[in-house]
Amino acid sequence: MLTNINFKAKDFKTDLSKPLDISIGLRGDEKNPVAWYLGSPEIKPVNDGDFIGKVSEGASVNFNTIQFNPHAHATHTECVGHISREFYSINQTLKTFFFLSKLISVEPETRGEDKVISEAILKEKIQANETEALIIRTLPNFREKQTKKYSHTNWPYLSEEAAVYLRNCGIKHLLIDLPSVDKEKDGGKLLAHKAFWNYPKKTRFEATITELVYVPNTIEDGAYLLNLQIASFENDASPSKPVLYKLL
Repeated sequence: MLTNINFKAKDFKTDLSKPLDISIGLRGDEKNPVAWYLGSPEIKPVNDGDFIGKVSEGASVNFNTIQFNPHAHATHTECVGHISREFYSINQTLKTFFFLSKLISVEPETRGEDKVISEAILKEKIQANETEALIIRTLPNFREKQTKKYSHTNWPYLSEEAAVYLRNCGIKHLLIDLPSVDKEKDGGKLLAHKAFWNYPKKTRFEATITELVYVPNTIEDGAYLLNLQIASFENDASPSKPVLYKLL
């Protein structure tokens, strides 16, 4: 299923029959990744008197209730409403879903007890006006990221200067394989979030951050067409399904 794309006077081709899903699905068990000090999500059949919403228990349908937090339990996409006093919905701010993107792999540098993705690291990988969306795969890249319990691990994070650099490069959609672009315990400063969205001075309402992706090692660094799919949640964040298509 080949398609032709024209973007900024450049022509690209991609095969829509070969999607590369970089999302982490939601499971109702202990194998689900967890961050922000919560327990595992739950997917359970409705239990109402004699009715149990499970075909194997005699019901005519499977009828589950799902309890989860998008920021803590799965791949999710968020808008500036995540950090603003005012309410903004990802469903209202993200209105287009296909973007030219670049996948890069980076090894965070050590700063004391922290692992930091610095401006210097990013300058070696991405230049101004190169792409609309950027996917950051941190190294080392283990499959255990799909089930990791992140709470109290002091995961790697983006420095404020690095977030400013990406903003100045014209990156509108930032995707990363960590629970947050910011340090786990930063006293609520959220420096990278604020810098990337340029909040509150000249807020980039159209920009998004997607966290907790997982990019298998079989997917090579380079240029892709990104389809950034969200559920229609009127919330600051939604579970999401970013899908890449290799540009030919």
